[in-house]
Amino acid sequence: MPSGGAPGTAAPAQPGAAPGQPPAGPPGQPPQREGRRGGISPGVAGAIGLGAGVIGGIMATQGAERFDDIRRERREQREGDLTIIREPGRTIIRDDDGRAIIRRDEDQRFRDLGWQGRSERRGDENRTIFERPDGTRIVTVTDEQGRLIRRTRIDRDNREVIIIDNTLRDRPGRFADDVVVLPPPPLPIPRERYIVDADQADEDLIYETITAPPIAAIPRRYTLDEVRYSPDLRARMRSVDIDTINFDTGSWQVGQDQARRLSVIADSVKRALQRSPNEVFLVEGHTDAVGADVDNLSLSDRRAESVAEILTRDFQIPPENLTTQGYGEQYLKVNTQEASRENRRVTLRRITPLLNGQNQ
Repeated sequence: MPSGGAPGTAAPAQPGAAPGQPPAGPPGQPPQREGRRGGISPGVAGAIGLGAGVIGGIMATQGAERFDDIRRERREQREGDLTIIREPGRTIIRDDDGRAIIRRDEDQRFRDLGWQGRSERRGDENRTIFERPDGTRIVTVTDEQGRLIRRTRIDRDNREVIIIDNTLRDRPGRFADDVVVLPPPPLPIPRERYIVDADQADEDLIYETITAPPIAAIPRRYTLDEVRYSPDLRARMRSVDIDTINFDTGSWQVGQDQARRLSVIADSVKRALQRSPNEVFLVEGHTDAVGADVDNLSLSDRRAESVAEILTRDFQIPPENLTTQGYGEQYLKVNTQEASRENRRVTLRRITPLLNGQNQ
């Protein structure tokens, strides 16, 4: 049974550890664990789009209230030097070194929230349009393989604003490697203000954390995929560990009592969006180190999506301002290979400066 693990919580977990880099695992750690820290190999990153198109239209939890249901629906095949694992709502791509990434249908969260969308084909792109009652349209553009290209908002006067730009830059065709390696940023503030624990923070501190400028220079604009898969890059933004929600072993469900605990997070995000309505926040899912790496990667991704759905459904955070990613057990908050409720969590960080190349 998968337990649940930690995301891209980019912070030094022990003396001398660079922000964004987890502590080394203990000797004898099984080689198949997601805990093989060190990023995504060029082979995985270069083929990240393989098979992603099969995700579309499959509900993340369709026919799967338990993780055993998801595991039974998995189909695995080899494509070149990669293993492609397809399951309801997700595609996992793993290389021969055991490193893996996970992709999902970028529109399914909107559908799960009850939004009715329509799709249209334009050349090699697929456009899905969700329209609000006020006439505002949210447009998600994906390529033939299901990879997100961009997400925009079009108002009633047909003015279009790009919320997320995931266009490949300076690399024709399929991208080869989305892992960005940067020097570890210095930590100019106390660690407890760099990664803030939500259960010990008020709204003002959370708001300050998610609106703070980068702690180190942003060399250029980055794609969403580069942000998702590059811990050194994410480490330049402060984050909030939403430890007010801890998941049960093998579960991505959030009970109503725990969902209410997201109110302070939601209020802070709303304040940030009132100031700047095009901000993008990454919800990162984590597990503990118990269980198979593939299980933990899938479970963490579903945890992130569950929290993002609650922020929209219960607190009216616009879904286009949120994006999600699961990291399995890669970034443990508590450095233990045992079952750990603290490691079964989600993290929130603002990534707009990384997407825009803004240093202020």
